[in-house]
Amino acid sequence: MIRMQQTRRNTAAAVALAALLGSGSLAATPAFAGSDILSHGTFTGATNHVTTGGVSIVKTASGHVVLLEPDFSLDGAPDPRVGLGKDGTYDDASDLGELTMKDGLQVYTVPASVDLSKYNEVYIWCRKFSVPLGVASLK
Repeated sequence: MIRMQQTRRNTAAAVALAALLGSGSLAATPAFAGSDILSHGTFTGATNHVTTGGVSIVKTASGHVVLLEPDFSLDGAPDPRVGLGKDGTYDDASDLGELTMKDGLQVYTVPASVDLSKYNEVYIWCRKFSVPLGVASLK
């Protein structure tokens, strides 16, 4: 319970920070006031890559976003993408775009056409080699 409260506080802080930073990935997403954290996970590396840090699915006034938290890190790879999957299988149709930075806070808008109820994982995916670089199971 304490860990979940701490995670919620950390995620709320990250959301507030993201709104303040106004990074390019936030341009399509209005302020996060009244946002709800729907699920959270922690990345583990895959395919001999080191991927770490937290990720949350957040409901905002204008839709859903995938929030890579400030502790996010990827060791590097060609053509990394952010997307979703279920039970160990990445779904190409869920591609949210190119990973903009190897580490740190990032926000990716989930298109309205993506049904989040179909997914229970967030992926960092290498499109060039069709392999996972990191996977976070959502709870």
